[in-house]
Amino acid sequence: MKKVMLKTTLSLAVTLASTQIFAAGFALNEQSISGMGTGFAGRSSSADDASTVYGNPAGMARIKREQVTGGVAVVDAHTDISNASSSPNGGSNKGDMVPFTAVPMGFYVKPIDDHWAFGLGVYVPFGLITDYENGFAGRYFGSKSEVQVITFQPTVSYAFNDKVSIGFGPTINRIDGALESNLSITQALPDGKVKIKGDDTALGYNVGLLVQATDTTRLGLTYHSKVDYKLEGNTKVNYGALALVGVGANQKYDASLKITTPESVDFSVTQAINDRWNVYAGTTWTRWSQLDKITVKNSGVQPLLAGQFGSINEDQNWHDSWAYAVGTSYQLNKEWVLRTGLTFDQSPTNNEDRSPRIPTGDRTIFSIGAGWSPTDDLTIDVAYSYLKEESVNIRNENARGQTYDAKYENSANGFGVGATYRF
Repeated sequence: MKKVMLKTTLSLAVTLASTQIFAAGFALNEQSISGMGTGFAGRSSSADDASTVYGNPAGMARIKREQVTGGVAVVDAHTDISNASSSPNGGSNKGDMVPFTAVPMGFYVKPIDDHWAFGLGVYVPFGLITDYENGFAGRYFGSKSEVQVITFQPTVSYAFNDKVSIGFGPTINRIDGALESNLSITQALPDGKVKIKGDDTALGYNVGLLVQATDTTRLGLTYHSKVDYKLEGNTKVNYGALALVGVGANQKYDASLKITTPESVDFSVTQAINDRWNVYAGTTWTRWSQLDKITVKNSGVQPLLAGQFGSINEDQNWHDSWAYAVGTSYQLNKEWVLRTGLTFDQSPTNNEDRSPRIPTGDRTIFSIGAGWSPTDDLTIDVAYSYLKEESVNIRNENARGQTYDAKYENSANGFGVGATYRF
């Protein structure tokens, strides 16, 4: 029971490791539909629309007209589970654990004068949802998970001249998490359920530098800070077998969990080949190694269980990750621009800690997109991305002798649509 509860209580943090959306760990890339078309290769150097509030705050200096950019990306993920075995025997392995998911975004930029610009952004930088079927063979190691961070970012930029600009924006971040796992300490009784909820609001910041190095070459550098959260919530246990150890069948503990979303550095280059062709290249480093250990503190635990669950620690040993992207755009005519990109994204997790909540590996993403400007005031952007992950194996075991081993192969289709209106 101790091992089962340990894994379940910690799962609010461990859950954050798993996503079928397009970035490493539990980070999301979907803050720009125009950027999605080039695989986000020029995220910190392109400054094509108001989404540069996130991509590089310094890019607001290139925007000469007040404008609003908004959009939504939707993800259709698929998982093939094979070579599955579990103890106790039985259970399904359908793999349909990621529902059709939407990621919204919205940005606003207003130039003030030749030097200053102001912007606002609302977006989702981190998120996850997995929901396995009832009777899933790995239900003791995770059955349902939902985590989301929503960020609001007021931003200013300053252009020193027509070559160099900087930008800064504090971020107000709201995290909400909810998850479920099955619980069993005896096969003689039906499974119980453990449900965990927690939330917090914390501050961070983004800062960027944009340099027009030559008439045809533009360089961008963006730093997204880490954000330290202390989630406050509760752990609910509903399981009749708890009465066998001298406590009630239904338990509720106050829980707190500290977790840090990592800082990242994005560097990219935009190179104009001629009046029609642009080429983009970029790399992103994310400091996932901050997630080396998780500590959960529970209060209101009965004396019989206090020594086990008052304070719980577990090593994670994640490693820093890199993402690399190349892309291009072609100005077909005055109304249409076509885009494409290729991205390679490392997973920060390791084989030892992988579970049904974290069944991901390194991924390759192919993207295409287009922008249509029927007038000088309006641009409509669309994008499509296909993600394919390397196959990974998971091997889980707890103190009750429950096990789950399987091979996961993940893929996903992403679709994005957005619009920019200039005043």
